[in-house]
Amino acid sequence: MGIWDTLYSEIIRFFGLSGIIEIVKKGDYSSLATLGGIQKLIYPIIPLLLLLEIIRAAFYKRFKIEDYSMPFLVFVLNRFISRFISIAAVAFCIGLFERFAIFKTTFTWYWLIYGYIVWEFSHFIYHYLAHKVRILWCLHSTHHAPQHMNLFVNFAHFFLEAPYADVIRTSICILMGVNPGLLFFIMFIDGFWGSFIHLGENGLKNGRLGFLNKIILTPSHHRVHHAKNPLYMDTNFCNLLNIWDKVFKTYQDERTDIKIEYGITRQMNPHNVLDAYFGEIVCLAKDVYKAPGLKNKILYCLMPPGWSHTGAHKTAKLAREEFLTEEGEKQPLAEPPPIQQEQFS
Repeated sequence: MGIWDTLYSEIIRFFGLSGIIEIVKKGDYSSLATLGGIQKLIYPIIPLLLLLEIIRAAFYKRFKIEDYSMPFLVFVLNRFISRFISIAAVAFCIGLFERFAIFKTTFTWYWLIYGYIVWEFSHFIYHYLAHKVRILWCLHSTHHAPQHMNLFVNFAHFFLEAPYADVIRTSICILMGVNPGLLFFIMFIDGFWGSFIHLGENGLKNGRLGFLNKIILTPSHHRVHHAKNPLYMDTNFCNLLNIWDKVFKTYQDERTDIKIEYGITRQMNPHNVLDAYFGEIVCLAKDVYKAPGLKNKILYCLMPPGWSHTGAHKTAKLAREEFLTEEGEKQPLAEPPPIQQEQFS
């Protein structure tokens, strides 16, 4: 295959057009009434939204190539690596754990509700650990490195993160009895919504989506998740349903008085793809090398980012607590109710 054929093939795949092209070539439009046909129609929506986001930014003279270049280069770097590892990881977990499921479900609408709640729980677990265990943060931090939000950020991941995420999520769902076919359908919905919520200000200025902001997680919530402001760090781990964020008290709305600052707290070159990809791994390696004793070396890998063997911790949890404490101290004290005088007769 020539270079132009390869480039054409990659563009078609990126925009998710191969399924539609196949339907048009065959002339069998009846397949559009099936689940598979509907999925083929939905696949191109996110790439087309990305294109519209770029066009809109250019029209309003807000387009900057550096806002998109780093996540795009990470996407290219991952294109031929993580996809196959992730698929293999899902298949392996289904084969390994299906026999140990607590019960069996079927592909029906009522089990879809159950399955999605379980899936969201498994996603919360994976995502929470990715922020709270430093060696896993090394895999996830690439996704948080961009300093501007746009749909290309959705494609910016370290190549080992998808396999790690899918092992956690698939294992929990299969053990909880989620039907494999239903699981793949849930993954499709989750993948679409998980991409959509990365829509940046260039594509959607207000990401709250009206009344939906009170019901589900919207682009506004996910912008909060990608922020490095102390109040916003380590919040909104869920993807569509905010149930588990509210249960575990990690839910945070976007506040109009706090402008979102994207990125990670570590000093880095935001336009250097190698720094975004390997920077946290290098920092961890340095800390492990300098740490006294085997115990501290292991703890640097397992404790949250910002943990220090000296006790001078700078974790997201401490930063958030400090912010809330300072904000509480700045709030004016409520005026005490007037003291009622006793009446003497």
